[in-house]
Parts: sequence; C-alpha cells; structure tokens
Amino acid sequence: MSLFPATLPSSTATPLRGGPTLNWGVLGPGGIADDFVTTLHANSDQRMLGVGSRSQERADAFAARHGIPGSYGSYRALVDDPTIDIVYVSAPHSEHRDLAMLAIAAGKHVLVEKPIALSAAEAREIAAAANAAGVFAMEALWTRFLPQSTVIRQLLDDGVLGEVRLITAELGFRFDFGAEHRLYNPALGGGALLDLGVYPVWFSHFALGVPDAVHASGSLGSTGVDVQAALTLEYPDGAQALAVATMTANTRNGATISGTLARVEVEPMFITPAGFTLHGSDGERLDWRDDHGHGFWRDGLAWQAAAVAQHVSDGLTEAPEHPLAMSIAMLETIDAARTQLGYPPR
Repeated sequence: MSLFPATLPSSTATPLRGGPTLNWGVLGPGGIADDFVTTLHANSDQRMLGVGSRSQERADAFAARHGIPGSYGSYRALVDDPTIDIVYVSAPHSEHRDLAMLAIAAGKHVLVEKPIALSAAEAREIAAAANAAGVFAMEALWTRFLPQSTVIRQLLDDGVLGEVRLITAELGFRFDFGAEHRLYNPALGGGALLDLGVYPVWFSHFALGVPDAVHASGSLGSTGVDVQAALTLEYPDGAQALAVATMTANTRNGATISGTLARVEVEPMFITPAGFTLHGSDGERLDWRDDHGHGFWRDGLAWQAAAVAQHVSDGLTEAPEHPLAMSIAMLETIDAARTQLGYPPR
C-alpha cells in the first residue's frame, strides 16, 4: 500500500528570529568560528559577546572583525566571564574534550564542534560532567537542525518510505597534503573519519539508528591518519548503510534513504541547506527546496544556534533532535572503524 503524500510536511526547524536568545562566547577563533559568528549575526538574533584564544592578538583580531565586545587571551578568562551563557567550542578536535570540560566546570552551557570528542570514551566524560553540572551540552551537528532534515525526519516517522533498507552517504574533498595541517596531523585528531565521516555516519544513525556491526576498509596516509574510509553498517533486520569519507578526492557529496515504499535523495551538499526529492515506487515525485534565503554552505550554522537557545529557554539539558547518546553512539561506530583501519584503541 502506498503512503505517498499529496504534499510534503512543513519544516519544524526553530525560527531563526523572534525566539529566545543567549549570550555566546567562542573558544578557538578559527575558520569555522568565523563562519559561525558571521551567520549568527547576519541571520539570527543570537549574539557573540566574547572570544577566547591562547593568543590575545588572535582574540583581539577576531573580536574586531565581528564586533565582539569581549576579547580574552586565555580560554579560562572567557569561561569565567559572567555575561556569557553558553560557550561554542571550535578549537581543533584534540581540544574538544578539555575545553568542553573547562566550560562545564565554569557552569556554562556548551555547544561543541563535531566530533564532540576524539572517542566515545571522551564523549561519555563530557556527557557525565554536563549531567552532573545540570548544564546544556550538545555536539554541533548542524545538519540535523536544517529545515530539510526536519522534513525528512517527519517522512521517516510517518512511514512514508516504508521499511528503510539502504542508506548511502558520502562526503569527500581533496585536501593538499601538509604534515602539520590539522587534517593530516594525528596530534590534532586528523583523519577523514573524524572530520568528514561524522556526517555520513550521523546520516546513517539518523535514518536507521545504531548498527549491530561495523565493517570498515580504507587507507592510512604517511602521517598515520585515515585519508579515506568506507563503512558498511549492518542492522538486525538486514538493512545496511554505506558511509564514505575521503580527503583524497572531491565526491558528489549526496545521500539517499531507500525504503520499501519510497526513497529520499538529498542533493549535494547533503550536509548544507539544499533540497531533496521524494520518489515513490510508482514514479511519484515531490521536490523540496530550501527557500529560506540564507544562502549555501555554512550560513546554515545559525539553525542549530536558534534551536539551542530555545532548548535552554525550555529548561532542557540536551537536544531531543541530537542527544548526547547519539553523539556517543556515532563515535562508537567511528571508534570501531578506526580500530579496523589500524588505529590503536583509545
């Protein structure tokens, strides 16, 4: 029996304007922090009030660039600022756990860039600390909060796709080799899986849940980090997910959810504001496009910030859309894959 809808559901994404606001601080004034603050100020009511860095000069330059009133030459000084409600951790992966714990210990809510930590064990430490402190904590898996993801979630929950049988998701960009580049430097948590693979792994968990088994193949580069990885995730009913990440080539960067009644094809780049097509088994088709007018790529980072502000206002300490248990489960999947690729256990 076909459940193909006459129209697609409306987005349930938290509105970017008109809702609760937080006073934000950022630790680690790098590239993604630049993009986060830019879209925060341009497309939402949220405001960044402070920036902390190990370099006062870098903090001052970042603050001047974005009109941020507070500038600190240490991470601790930022988290000790009483005007800051929530800390956005955007430093390299290797610092996520320690900076999240620093902010939590200061009584701040935290939004930690993906991956939330280098391993599931580290993620559990963050979750336990946030729970004990009673503060909000979330991994900055921004794609989950985009309007398109809220519509796809409804299609899955309503059974429009039938039984989900196969997920495919790929994310790949070619990065020139540099031994000190964060993506190639093992000391900074480099590698395709932790940086890019988080997204296809998330998409698989989003649609099918936690897998029973993980099978990984791939290759390690000269610095010892994975430069390419392909994961097959197995589920008890025979469903599968294929998650691919590479730093060696520019891939299509699309994603598909195929069910017994219909499939969803998410346009490249599936991690950004884009669109998707719902295909029925009898040739039906419905297209969804993001018409919110906030551009492409990292402009979409604002959606997660608005959602976090709403959740904090509602008294929540986790995001129902992306709870800490999911972040931990995703890292368990990546831990298993990295072990199979030859990494020592963490």
